[in-house]
Amino acid sequence: MIPNNRFVVDTNIIISQLLWPKSLPGEAFRKALSSGILLGSEETLQELTNVLMRKKFDPYLTLGERQQFLRQLSFVVDFIPYVISLAACRDPKDDKFLSLAVSGDAKLLLTGDNDLLVLDPFKEIRILNCSSYSRDLILTILLQRSVIHFSRAEERERRKNMNNPRDRKFG
Repeated sequence: MIPNNRFVVDTNIIISQLLWPKSLPGEAFRKALSSGILLGSEETLQELTNVLMRKKFDPYLTLGERQQFLRQLSFVVDFIPYVISLAACRDPKDDKFLSLAVSGDAKLLLTGDNDLLVLDPFKEIRILNCSSYSRDLILTILLQRSVIHFSRAEERERRKNMNNPRDRKFG
């Protein structure tokens, strides 16, 4: 986990990953969770609880499973108690995610909501859907590996030259 890699995930992504763990939202959520700190606020967690308690989820998850998920989630969420109120989204119900991201100093807001996606970037916070996040994550990993590989190759070349008396430069 990277301590300064703080992120917010909207309700739909969390529910999608709960219902379909092997889906793209499920994979993106797990990748984000393994590489950073999930942020939550009273308002975002209350929305998640309210949505999960709807009867329409009864055929998919028992009430006990949903309650257990919320308890487990509470252990991994960094709760932000004081959230500034923003009004920037064309859907005012989504402003709570922007407010949390800004207040919690998030680097990423993971969402599938077009009302939020059109704001990318928002105050230096990336707003990405699961597909874009996964693609960006892969590109970042590849870039990091190529930089490490390039740095190692440069170091080997430097050492090789240092061992060759003809290539040494004396002052």
